[in-house]
Amino acid sequence: MLFRRKIRSLRRIPCPCFAGKHPLSSVAAADAAEELVSDSGGWDPKSCSRDILALSNLELGLYLSCRSNSNVVAEKGVLKQKEMVSCPRWSEQDPMLARLEVCHALAKEGRLRQMRKILRQMLGDEGTSSSLLCELLCTNFKDWDSNSIVWDMLANVYARLEMIHDALFVLSKMAALDMQASISTYDRLLFNLRHTEIAWDLYEEIKSSGVSYSEYTFKILIDGLCKQGRLQHAISFFQTERGNKEFNRCIVTFNSLMAGVCNAGFVEIARSLLSLSFKYGFLPNKHSYTTLIHGLCLAGYVDEALELSEYMQTDGIELDVVIYNILINGYRLLGLMSEIWKLIRMMIQHGLQPDLVTYTILITGLCEGGNVDEGLKMRKEMLSRGFKLNIVTYSVLVNALCRKGHINEVEGLLGEMKEIGLDMDLVAYSILINGYCKLGEIEKALQVCQTMCSKRIMANSFVHGGILSSLCKNGSVPEANWYLENLAATGQTLNIILYNIVIDGYAKIGDVEGAVTLYEQIIRSNITPSVVTYNSLIYGFCKIGELNIAKSFLRKIELHELVPTVVTYTILINGFCGAGDTDSILELLDEMIGKSIMPNRITYSVIIKALCKHGRVREAIDILKNMEIMGIGADEITYNTLIQGFHELRNVNMAFYLHDKMLQHSLMPTPITYNLLINALCLNGEVDRAERFLLSLLERGVRLRKFAYTTIIKAQCAKAMPDRAIILFDKIAIHKQNDHKSLAAFQAMVVKSCLIALGIYE
Repeated sequence: MLFRRKIRSLRRIPCPCFAGKHPLSSVAAADAAEELVSDSGGWDPKSCSRDILALSNLELGLYLSCRSNSNVVAEKGVLKQKEMVSCPRWSEQDPMLARLEVCHALAKEGRLRQMRKILRQMLGDEGTSSSLLCELLCTNFKDWDSNSIVWDMLANVYARLEMIHDALFVLSKMAALDMQASISTYDRLLFNLRHTEIAWDLYEEIKSSGVSYSEYTFKILIDGLCKQGRLQHAISFFQTERGNKEFNRCIVTFNSLMAGVCNAGFVEIARSLLSLSFKYGFLPNKHSYTTLIHGLCLAGYVDEALELSEYMQTDGIELDVVIYNILINGYRLLGLMSEIWKLIRMMIQHGLQPDLVTYTILITGLCEGGNVDEGLKMRKEMLSRGFKLNIVTYSVLVNALCRKGHINEVEGLLGEMKEIGLDMDLVAYSILINGYCKLGEIEKALQVCQTMCSKRIMANSFVHGGILSSLCKNGSVPEANWYLENLAATGQTLNIILYNIVIDGYAKIGDVEGAVTLYEQIIRSNITPSVVTYNSLIYGFCKIGELNIAKSFLRKIELHELVPTVVTYTILINGFCGAGDTDSILELLDEMIGKSIMPNRITYSVIIKALCKHGRVREAIDILKNMEIMGIGADEITYNTLIQGFHELRNVNMAFYLHDKMLQHSLMPTPITYNLLINALCLNGEVDRAERFLLSLLERGVRLRKFAYTTIIKAQCAKAMPDRAIILFDKIAIHKQNDHKSLAAFQAMVVKSCLIALGIYE
């Protein structure tokens, strides 16, 4: 906002203050062109940003649009570059004024590069403030012909040094003095601000000033909008301005747009942009292909990306290690390690060797696939080939080892990093701390956090969140609260995410008083609670049976202009389910649907469970039908809940109807399903049917639990049919002949049941 206020304060100048072209402009342009070649080392079209950066070296004659004396030009119009500049006026009184006088003399002669070097040296050596320099220029050089050139160059140098506040201050002073900044200065400042919203304000300033755009202005703006993620704005601007005569369309602009949409996942739009570039007569360069290949890989179209890379070669552009790495990473994202090895062989056949990035991608893929040992072997291979692992590679390995719980290997890698003098960055520290937290090593996590802070690497919300979550999961919620208070006491900014972790910790242990205390602290601190905050509070009060208070927090969500989620209602419905209040459950269901908050599978499962528990199975079936209408498929747990409800009502037919419905929806009944069905048949006196059903399951290779067998055997013995129990045992033995332990247990159980049936054993 500080930049924005400065930009908006600039005076709108209808036209440049001086008409006509300065006679030194052609010389200045030649000087700028020479500098462009010497500074940049030639033109490389493969990078959009490199193309745009070239604008900073163009010191064209736009600096020279104001009055100047032309008698410094030699007979043939060429400057005498070696001519010394004499500036005796302030040389002894004030060195700073003397330097500014030299700058005016150089500007008058068109020696812009030398003038810029002097200004850079002034700002670098003395750190001179913009307000002081502007005051000196206003007071001592106001009527000098070359004054506007010096002002403009000063703003330009501030922009080059990324001293944005100072550059904007100089521009505002120039506007007050009716001086026009050059497009080169505007472009340089626009480039530095392209990642911010202020860039658009600056563009409006350029447009209002009447200065002619350069060939880079639109490129910078479009590139900036893409980097800000304002893709729709960038494309709209491109469509609006492409008819503008000053809009110099080129492949770089298309590359920027393609990169933006690819990073956002809109690869189809990137394809369209590439086709559009053909219509304008532009041939894609290596950067164009690389951008689209990267976008396709991110979107999961790796095979298509590979085809595009082959087409790229037929177009005369050779693949490099960067493109191979993009393709390799694309296959890694899909988990296709076999395809990666094929690409590496292809890469070597083309005379390219895997680099550090290639190996890091390979190690990441192996670790993600659970092959941490192979990842460590790959690390050894890298070291044997003379590669020095970077912090990214080590971070990947540390993260994988933490997930596996291999603490000793983690500490071995940390020791190796220390030996080679590799400093950890914020990401590496975050991974290590989070890994220790997940393994329950809180003390080690806190020690690493202290080490990180001692190296002036400030822990972020992710680090603090990991420590707080670990403390809460271990039941150390008071300690988590102390940690939170300590962060606040040391002046660190606390966000709602950190508060939510501790509030949820209190709620899970049933300490609603602690949760409410933190909630009230949030309100006093003018931190807006989130829906997650209220979900935790509702859960806490439901846990202790205070359902009315829990419901009151549902109303507070709306008072803070928040929208309750399906999770909010599901937590509350589950609370009423525990209390057996099915009427309130159905009221909440109607309320959430009325607010267009659609229940999910979990919500319906909770409701069906509550209805079945209280014998309202017909209403539960209606809920199941509603799920089917809404396209929400019930899972095995939901069906088991319904089957259990009808099992308790001794309604075997409905229980088997639901079993058949599971199979129709390609759901595999669980052992619990079969236990319920067999038990329902036995309770209903249909022991023969239960036996036939059991044997059919065994023939199909269905794995059953012990309960299914014992239920039928006990039922047969209870009906004074021990001989049937023994026959069934023999049939079971055929299917469990390799499970000697289970057979022995069954045999003992059958013998005992038969003795009880014969009245021999009580």
